[in-house]
Amino acid sequence: MRPLQGIKVVTFEHAIAAPFCTRQLADLGARVIKIERPGTGDFARHYDERVRGLASHFVWTNRSKESITLDVKQPVAMKVIHALLADADVFVQNLAPGATQRLGLDFANLSARFPKLIACDISGYGLDGPYRDKKAYDLLIQSESGFLSITGSEDRPAKAGCSIADIAAGMYGYTNILAALIERGRTGKGKHIDVSMLESMVEWMSYPLYYSIDDQPAPERAGAAHATIFPYGPFPAGDGNTVMLGLQNEREWKRFCDIVIARPELAQDERFSSNSRRTVHREALARIIVDAFSACQAQEVIERLEKAGIANAHMNDMHAVWKHPQLDARGRWTRVTTAAGDVPALYPPGMSADDAPRMDAVPALGEHTVSILHELGYDERAIEQMRSAAAI
Repeated sequence: MRPLQGIKVVTFEHAIAAPFCTRQLADLGARVIKIERPGTGDFARHYDERVRGLASHFVWTNRSKESITLDVKQPVAMKVIHALLADADVFVQNLAPGATQRLGLDFANLSARFPKLIACDISGYGLDGPYRDKKAYDLLIQSESGFLSITGSEDRPAKAGCSIADIAAGMYGYTNILAALIERGRTGKGKHIDVSMLESMVEWMSYPLYYSIDDQPAPERAGAAHATIFPYGPFPAGDGNTVMLGLQNEREWKRFCDIVIARPELAQDERFSSNSRRTVHREALARIIVDAFSACQAQEVIERLEKAGIANAHMNDMHAVWKHPQLDARGRWTRVTTAAGDVPALYPPGMSADDAPRMDAVPALGEHTVSILHELGYDERAIEQMRSAAAI
């Protein structure tokens, strides 16, 4: 018995934020029915062809779902949508601003018809306010939220390498839906959830926001290093590989001087006697560290850091992550089916094979259209009429 077994989710979704939200509901056992445009479907299906001809984003965010194609401009298709919603628990959408209102699928209309329905709207800026109708993509929200202002090198901002704003919004959609299901269990009533990518990212930006409160200088862009803690970040070793390390307190600083770089006198150097002073003199200290590491291979540096009890990491590329020994040792990989064959997939964090997370196939476009229509009572003649009218 999975936690969300018996929960039905209907979704108008594309790209990343809403699909990532609903995929996690599916992981927990919810039935997720994804409504897609006939012929093209979710445009994330066509972002690339890296997973044996399928799109990497789509494979990641859409396993364990059912796909039905419907042309929402046709009344017969809207009739199907209302039939799907009649016994649904959750409705999720991240269409263009105003789209669900035009379809009569906004919360005001839905709650009048389906009072127990939980409706989650995921958008760039929220359902009201002066930015309501602005288009919003991940990079644009990274910019609006201030993320780009503190990320990158001194002379050039850099975006996150993954869809961080979409992921943030998807996570808040997911957790709010779980909370709403618990609340509905007490009240019997549905709920409206309004998640914006901007607010999700600004929440994640709260440390730099507070750091720069009352017009104080914001953290400076420091590449892969930490803007306000030093040494904390990447350092080259003598074999050309890079080691990541991070010091958190003065005890660690002393051990770093004694054990890692064999310069115990630096622990008494006034330039480096506190984190604030080390940050001010980071260039001088960085030269000392790089010089000390130049005679060592990266693995030797890591062994010294481990001996000193100082946090460290390899700077892995994607190929190394696929082969990460910790993930293998913990049995974190399984396989899911796609139209292009089985592919590896990571178990949801916090869940293991013993929890039986739902790890079903990534659906082909419209793969479940006929079976869902049969379930709703449509016979072959009605389905063929809908197909002839391009309603499905």
